[in-house]
Amino acid sequence: METTKIYIKNMVCDRCRRVVEEELSKLGYTVQQVELGEAEITGEITDLETIRKVLAENGFELLDDRKARLIEQIKLAVIELIHKQGEAGMHLNMSEYLARKLGVDYSTLSTLFSATEGVTIEKYVILQRIEKVKELLVYNELSLKEIAYELGYSSVAHLSNQFKKVIGLTASHFKEIKTSKRKTIDKVI
Repeated sequence: METTKIYIKNMVCDRCRRVVEEELSKLGYTVQQVELGEAEITGEITDLETIRKVLAENGFELLDDRKARLIEQIKLAVIELIHKQGEAGMHLNMSEYLARKLGVDYSTLSTLFSATEGVTIEKYVILQRIEKVKELLVYNELSLKEIAYELGYSSVAHLSNQFKKVIGLTASHFKEIKTSKRKTIDKVI
């Protein structure tokens, strides 16, 4: 039987995947696979507006537009690389990684992302890395030196300078106040 893919914004974690799968199943669809940003169901979609409504009630957005889907794929690729792969992912060239993963020339991705989101992909990567630094500081399991290494910073000084520039606080001061300044990774920009 034929399958249909739908693309979903704000789906950034395993819990999101479970919610989407459960909601689509409740609507009577047979879900083949749910990945970050997309779901594959068996057969045709009979009521797109109901799916859109149910997803919206759960904080997701159905993406119809090809450009919007590509932007979401960029965000998900960056989030996955930084928040899930840690050290292994941070030593890759981001432009090469995105172009290869999405099958689109990086200059096209960069232009589209900047025009749509109002920030460059590079800035978005920095914001996601800083969010990961904040998470690791709150957990208090790694030293700043270990965090710098894990996230691919050239030095603790580089991490510290970037953290202060983006957050407006030193890493040690942030560590004292902890979670009051954290954001969810899908709300970074």
